[in-house]
Amino acid sequence: MSYQASKTLPFRVEFVRQLRRRRTAVAFLLMLLLPLIVVSAIKFGSDDESSSDAGGFAQGGQNLIDLATSGAMNFTVVMIFFASGFLLTTVFALFAGDTVASEASWASLRYLLAAPVPRRRLLAIKLSVAMTLNLLALTALMLFSYGLGLLAFGNGSLVSPVGGTFQGTQAIWRLLVIAGYVYLTLLFVSGIAFYMSVRTDVPLGAVGTAVMLVIVLLILDAITALGDLRNWLPGHYSQAWTDALGPQIIWDTMAKGAAFTIVPFIVLVTAAMLKFDRKDVMS
Repeated sequence: MSYQASKTLPFRVEFVRQLRRRRTAVAFLLMLLLPLIVVSAIKFGSDDESSSDAGGFAQGGQNLIDLATSGAMNFTVVMIFFASGFLLTTVFALFAGDTVASEASWASLRYLLAAPVPRRRLLAIKLSVAMTLNLLALTALMLFSYGLGLLAFGNGSLVSPVGGTFQGTQAIWRLLVIAGYVYLTLLFVSGIAFYMSVRTDVPLGAVGTAVMLVIVLLILDAITALGDLRNWLPGHYSQAWTDALGPQIIWDTMAKGAAFTIVPFIVLVTAAMLKFDRKDVMS
């Protein structure tokens, strides 16, 4: 049988391999723990201070706890809001930053390339698996949050903090738009982690660099003295998904936010490919 580069390192084989790793189980466990912790806090905690939370996301008049307890749909949206700040950032960085660096740290990278697996195909499969795991992690968070919210708070309508309610397919459509936008905004994190994974043999170094850079960008975005310069930061529009909760979905800001993450992601992935073309995997 003749050698075919396209047949090396099948996506299914790499996906199953990564899915069985302990770090994958831990990441998905964190996705399930967050809704459990929040439900426990709501059910067993005191609600004396609930009125102080007014403003929440999009500066609506209803506080987050009231929204979370008004139905499964609302609970799911609040969980996305809670997770998008740090938890999902860390998970996305973990899956993308552990792609090549882990193989290098295990000294198995050279054997993969000796299979021979073309270098760019190796990166393409690794990145595809990482992005699939990211999508599954976000999906797991939403499905588990909805199921838990259904048991704890019932099946209420999706209530917007800026006015209006959504039911049935309209509510599901709004949730899908929110999830899709959150996924797109986290591409920047994945791009940084993936690029650093090619440059280092330490997986935690790649993951930590991506997370720290995002934290720095969030700090810069909070400095109002920077004025309009903040509009160019990849994380500036991270909360624009709240535009999907209005009476009409406003796409303009979300389009800007998506562009400011997709473009850097493509640049970082391209830079990683070019760097890996010249990387010495034997040292």
